Amino acid sequence: MELGIIRFPQSGKTTLFNALTRGNVPTGISGGKMAIHTAVVDVPDRRLGVLAGMFQPQKVVHAKVTYADIAGLDEKISETGISGPLLNTLSQMDGFIHVVRHYTNPMVPHFSGSVDPERDLTRLETELILNDLIIVERKLERLEQERQRGGFGRDKSQFARDVELFEKLQGLLSEERPLRDVAFSEDEQKILSSYGLLSLKPQLIVVNQSEDQQPIELPTPYASTMQICMPAKLEMDIAQLPPEEAAVFLEEYEIQEPSLDRFIKLSYELLGLLSFFTYGEKEVHAWTLPRGATALEAAGAIHSDMEKGFIRAEVIAFEDLEALGSIAEARNQGKLRLEGKKYIVQDGDVITIRFNI
Repeated sequence: MELGIIRFPQSGKTTLFNALTRGNVPTGISGGKMAIHTAVVDVPDRRLGVLAGMFQPQKVVHAKVTYADIAGLDEKISETGISGPLLNTLSQMDGFIHVVRHYTNPMVPHFSGSVDPERDLTRLETELILNDLIIVERKLERLEQERQRGGFGRDKSQFARDVELFEKLQGLLSEERPLRDVAFSEDEQKILSSYGLLSLKPQLIVVNQSEDQQPIELPTPYASTMQICMPAKLEMDIAQLPPEEAAVFLEEYEIQEPSLDRFIKLSYELLGLLSFFTYGEKEVHAWTLPRGATALEAAGAIHSDMEKGFIRAEVIAFEDLEALGSIAEARNQGKLRLEGKKYIVQDGDVITIRFNI
């Protein structure tokens, strides 16, 4: 899972990146230059600690999330458009964290002359939509050229489906409606996956506030869009403290949990992901899957050989295993189930894949 952090200048994008990753990347104006900082972060999950205590493995492996601090989107984007390298980077993200400025600081003037989070949110959203509209209209032009040439023997029904799909996209984007707000069929999603459409990607909106500001609710009527308010500067300062000092600050400012923990929970929900676990003497391991994935896909996430030689999956819900205290007791109580390749994996499942190759 890779999430790109985007924003207009002086919104606090890099500050948020440092808070999430416990990093110390210098903050400041990028001048519209293309720059990327990435960090791979362990997904905090108390369930791993419980399983580690139960099985005493040599190693504990967390699931991972990658955050990318992406510079290059500036106030002149409506004039210059999104550059090729930047567009390529953005299109590779699984989703966006869109930082919107709400804090006021006379030492850090807003490029538009005033702080207006709703305006800035709408403006950048519009630019993503316009970029997609250009891509879609170019595709329609190529389809029209293909039609005039007779399609060169391509399946006519598939050609007609492509035209229908991209005309649908053109209509939605012309109404300034992001594509993430629309449900596409599995076949349509496969077609669109190669185009890197930016407004199709899920988006977590972060309203960056000062610690003394009250949370606000921005209008975000679209699907696959979530919103959170937080003081990124305070969170960054806390993230860079030793754990014992950070705990004191979290209590003082009545912050229930670090931003990293909250963000990952929201990221998983936004992208429709879940965690399952494997165990053994060597390691306890957390894995990430899309919701709705099967036991066969879980086997493939662990190793391709397991997927090829899949026989069955031994499954127990984490809650049952924690309550019973051991696999042996879970088996005695009938809580350890045998599932086939079509079983839909649930969040928290503890799984052993039986396979033969």
